[in-house]
Amino acid sequence: MPHDRPFLTLLDASAAFDCQSCGACCAYSADWPRFSTEEDAELDRIPDELVATDLSGMRCEDGRCTALRGEVGKQTACAIYEARPHVCRACMPGGDDCLMARAAHGLAAESVISPSRGDGREAVRGGRLT
Repeated sequence: MPHDRPFLTLLDASAAFDCQSCGACCAYSADWPRFSTEEDAELDRIPDELVATDLSGMRCEDGRCTALRGEVGKQTACAIYEARPHVCRACMPGGDDCLMARAAHGLAAESVISPSRGDGREAVRGGRLT
């Protein structure tokens, strides 16, 4: 495989995996949008109606975060983007978590940012990175 093609940067991956036309990570699992390293002041910025009853993370309905607006795979937005939990901030466009969530929703799940995989392209099949 040729290695003379430039690899995309994380900034390029953000454009290739436009979160506002995806939202898969926010609708992947009720276990995902959990609070972990947030300070109390950060948690206080999240409206109570969007927090799980056990206070462990974001409230979810059918695996979908209640802060997610729009239709997954079409047009989405986070209602609390500026106050979103750390785990949400850590999910990078084109990263493993992103690709896994996209695959679960039947969305294109190819990454173009990993130089450790031949020509820099990898895919998620059956929820596993290949």
